[in-house]
Amino acid sequence: MFKQVTVFVLAMFVLVVSSVASAHPGRTDSDGGHYCRTNCAKWGLSNGEYHYHNGGSSSSSSSSSSASSTPYVAPTPAPQPPKPAYTSSSLKVYVNGQRVQFNSSPLTYKGTTLVPLRELAKATNAKLTWNEDAGAIAVSKGKYKMTLTIDSKIVYYNGVRTTVSTAPVVRDGITYVPAQVFARGIGASISYSEAANTLKLTVK
Repeated sequence: MFKQVTVFVLAMFVLVVSSVASAHPGRTDSDGGHYCRTNCAKWGLSNGEYHYHNGGSSSSSSSSSSASSTPYVAPTPAPQPPKPAYTSSSLKVYVNGQRVQFNSSPLTYKGTTLVPLRELAKATNAKLTWNEDAGAIAVSKGKYKMTLTIDSKIVYYNGVRTTVSTAPVVRDGITYVPAQVFARGIGASISYSEAANTLKLTVK
């Protein structure tokens, strides 16, 4: 019995000594860790590095791991307001030397000038016939006849179908037609001065 007790005491002593030998000096705090101050390089630590004796990771490795795992999210640019498709124009229009006074300003769309149809037809003595159900407009003057359809690029000149670059449109209750399309439809010649910002139609 005495030998068994002696062997047990010796075994416990060896365990305690080996446990002490596997750790480096320094008291631990309530979290089970402390700052390394002695023989830090021997244990693979930096001088003053906080670490744990209970299997936890050091503060430096924990913080670096946390920082590296956070992805960078680029800021989202603020949305830009859409540019208007049609802009008001200060273009001056003349018919046979007389300026046309529009109640609504001409419009510009992708480099094309559109003018109020009814007022330009009146200034050129052209006749308008409306088909509201089909959205079609017939413009006639002498031997010339043109048929337009709102929001369509298909135009008929004396019955011949043609595709134009810009369609007639209705804006705020006003029908606008490309100036060049109208001039061709009534057989008028047209000239434009960029410097004077004027458009001149000559009607025979």
